Amino acid sequence: MALAVCLLFDTRGDQLVRELWARLEASGIRTLQSHTHGHHHPHLSLAVLLDWDLDQVRVTLGTLPDGGPVELSVQGTLAFPRGRGALALSAPASVVARQEAVSRALMSDGALVHHHYQPGMWVPHVSLATRATGALLPTVVKAVADVLPLTLHADRAALIDSSTGELWPLASLP
Repeated sequence: MALAVCLLFDTRGDQLVRELWARLEASGIRTLQSHTHGHHHPHLSLAVLLDWDLDQVRVTLGTLPDGGPVELSVQGTLAFPRGRGALALSAPASVVARQEAVSRALMSDGALVHHHYQPGMWVPHVSLATRATGALLPTVVKAVADVLPLTLHADRAALIDSSTGELWPLASLP
């Protein structure tokens, strides 16, 4: 399906996102907690690949500088097509530069990067709901508003196969 280059959150941030997933699930809204294989991790995707060579991706990412941990401020809720609801993040310019560097490097080494993750197209977000259309959106917005202000600390990175949930930790944070 897809391979994502993800920043993962510290224990507190991971728990906060999982609590939001559980709250929404209790309200009848499907989230990444129950989506597909059920092994999703709270994350910020820097790139999503539609065609790739795993070994080459690992080599390419290994050549990028370690950007170190980053704090991300949650500003509200995003609603994407097909009922996708997410945390809206404000990302420092350095994170946007990192995302663009990751996408450019992977594209130059032959990976097919999803158009929403190509340079200049990325919207920083943390996925919550997978099918919250119409009347369900206010519930998602309220659940997020109830936990604001919220800061998430990304302190590690991994490659994650979205079809299986398989995770390959990265030695650094691209």
